[in-house]
Amino acid sequence: MTSGVTAMDDFLIKFFPKIHERKLHAKEDNYCKYDDQMLQLFTSSLYLAALVASFGASKACTVFGRKPTIMVASTFFLAGAGFSAGAEHKWMLILGRILFGFGVGFGNEAVPVFLSEIAPVQHRGAVNILFQLFVTIGIFIANLVNYSTSTIHPYGWRVSLGCAAVPGLVLFFGSIILTESPTSLVERGKDTDGKAALKKIRGVDEVDAEYEEIKKACELAKEVKQPLKKLMKRSSVPPMTIGILMQIFQQLTGINAIMFYAPVLFQTMGFKNDASLLSAVITGIVNVASTFVSIYAVDKVGRRKLLLQACVQMFIAQTSIGAILLVHLKTTGTMNSGLAAVVVVLVCLYVMCFAWSWGPMGWLIPSETFPLETRTAGFAFAVSSNMLMTFVIAQAFLSMLCHMRAFIFFFFSAWILVMGLFVVFLLPETKGVPIDSIVERVWKQHPVWKKFMDDDGDEKNQQIA
Repeated sequence: MTSGVTAMDDFLIKFFPKIHERKLHAKEDNYCKYDDQMLQLFTSSLYLAALVASFGASKACTVFGRKPTIMVASTFFLAGAGFSAGAEHKWMLILGRILFGFGVGFGNEAVPVFLSEIAPVQHRGAVNILFQLFVTIGIFIANLVNYSTSTIHPYGWRVSLGCAAVPGLVLFFGSIILTESPTSLVERGKDTDGKAALKKIRGVDEVDAEYEEIKKACELAKEVKQPLKKLMKRSSVPPMTIGILMQIFQQLTGINAIMFYAPVLFQTMGFKNDASLLSAVITGIVNVASTFVSIYAVDKVGRRKLLLQACVQMFIAQTSIGAILLVHLKTTGTMNSGLAAVVVVLVCLYVMCFAWSWGPMGWLIPSETFPLETRTAGFAFAVSSNMLMTFVIAQAFLSMLCHMRAFIFFFFSAWILVMGLFVVFLLPETKGVPIDSIVERVWKQHPVWKKFMDDDGDEKNQQIA
């Protein structure tokens, strides 16, 4: 929602009049006219708040369960929408974004873990990617809303920000009827409820084998009195490294730089305000459609192949965009409309492969690689890493665009090469492996990571202080 709002004249006139003046200036630098730290803080403050909230959400998930944590997330979304839509001063805008950030922190912590725990092993990837699917649908709907409200003067931006309450309401009422994760119930000593929930989710009465596996994992987890201390042990290095790097690399693809500022980026290339918002709608459609590819392929093709294919396609798209802008988008003036359309196509090709790879895998892989005893705490570190990198990129992108110009796309391309090497040498395949068998069947078999798994010896059979 924010990316389109920051391109609306009414919003800029009220809160960022200097930027609006620069935007209207015919000779203004194409790459620098949106460079403003307060404007970037409006966007990025959400992610800093989400970073902080993710650790509180981790504790809430463990103590109260996944379902109540999701409900708390929805209340933060509703409060954030209220403050944002009714904002009269910059501090109200920032406060609204911070409340949204708390919602994101709680939601991003609880939902992927919940989905991984309730999904059958043969469909775990596809079920978990539903999280990313609805994120992409939300982005698409937000772009449609922004396109529609851009003609409502002078309050279109208020309507856009207020509409963020709608998914908050859906999440709130959905969390009321949601069945709690069987793992969460057993983990909190509610064995009978846990088995009943498992029967309900699976739709059959014969769940003894899976229930015993969950119960065994929970018993082992109870031996760990200090999950954060356990995360500092050598045996936690593999999942922590993979979980954190997957989230960091997800942002270093440059996706949020493009998705946050797509309308601004397209305006820089010469599209008018409505046309730039329409272009963002087009990328939103591509984002949603391509996520279905991941749902279909992730449990058939596997995680690694999707990630590697995407690295190749994203590298080509990013370097091509950078080359075109470097040659054809000067400091002032606009780009040839034909070339601008080519850039939109390249952005769509880039978004397409991200949507079936690093987008959903960034959440799926960290949610399935931690053992139960450190799952919520470890995933909190992964989520906070994502939010920290998203904050850095969102806060810095417009300034980077101003100073690096077209070279910013080569910057992200270089990171995509690093990501490809990371997948080849360090990322194990988790397709078809039960979530509570990851340690034995993945980490202890990997040529690099298995050396880290010998450290604890028979620790599982001992009390961990």
